[in-house]
Amino acid sequence: MHDVLGQGSGLADLRKDYVLDKFVIVPRISGVQYESYTSFDDKCAYCPGNESMTEPASLALVAKDNMLQRLSDSEENPIADWCVRVFESSDPAVTTTSTNSYSDKPLYSEPAYGYHLIVVASPHHKEKLSQISVDQWANVLLVIQDRVRWLYTKKSVTYVSIFVNSGQIAGTRVDHPHLNLVTFSTIPPTIELEADASHRYMNENGNCHACAIISIESSGPRQILGTDSFLAFSPWAATYPYEFWIYPKRHTTAFSRITQKELSDLALMLRATLGGMSKALDEAAFNLVFHLSPEKKNSRQIHWHIEVYPQLNMWSGLERGFGVYLNHVQPEKAAEVLGSACRKELAGLVGIT
Repeated sequence: MHDVLGQGSGLADLRKDYVLDKFVIVPRISGVQYESYTSFDDKCAYCPGNESMTEPASLALVAKDNMLQRLSDSEENPIADWCVRVFESSDPAVTTTSTNSYSDKPLYSEPAYGYHLIVVASPHHKEKLSQISVDQWANVLLVIQDRVRWLYTKKSVTYVSIFVNSGQIAGTRVDHPHLNLVTFSTIPPTIELEADASHRYMNENGNCHACAIISIESSGPRQILGTDSFLAFSPWAATYPYEFWIYPKRHTTAFSRITQKELSDLALMLRATLGGMSKALDEAAFNLVFHLSPEKKNSRQIHWHIEVYPQLNMWSGLERGFGVYLNHVQPEKAAEVLGSACRKELAGLVGIT
């Protein structure tokens, strides 16, 4: 089946709350059942050999003769022997076929217009994102860079969201390792809030708030892991137990423009932290999200980064009703546990015993 996102019919509206900057994607046809996308004859649509079960690949990365080839499917001949594959979701959260249907405030809605791409991160069904090799992570990040650049050339794409749902409680029904890319014609509220806060901090203090955070956390009790180009740490006011963030050490707002060296370093960081977290938290379900600046001309700039949210317990009425979060694990303790596991994972990856 799909990640728990789609609307079945592919037609949906983006409804705004009466007064709050809160948006909800609502299907135009109620009661639509999710399609059994990966259960045809008990086959996984994301596995090699089952390419006909998905939309054609707009990009298939093939490793051949120590070279990476970027290919795409033809209708008759899907690309075989791929290591990363990208295609449109057949049960998308947003769609480019939405009809122009708008309503006025206070009952404001607009078409849920956009692109929803699936990035299959490995041809191996049982391989988890915490287990794929560093080189494979680098291939995945290279493909994401490519697709982000491509999506920003499209009309009405204001923001490209990148996220992982790993585990049923985190919102997926697909065990095969993959990521989602979903575009929006407006900037998501969380990114707007972060951009506003960053802008205010810059005006008041003359520097980037994220750069100040990196300076504080790079040697404090919440540090988890550091590489040449990236820092992983448990945030001071973590929403989720064992939540951690990954920031580039240099000030940069565009993930799609990081260097090849930084991309390789990020692959190592992701593999080490997800591998360490998986072992420390007994393969806990998690969400992973990229917080990026919009890459079309826009003043809403943030120091891009990645946030990882392990899903270990359910929210209470306090979280759901008031936006005040209960975290039963001190971020300092979380950093101690994750740091030990991630450093051990990193040592194994780079051959240090």
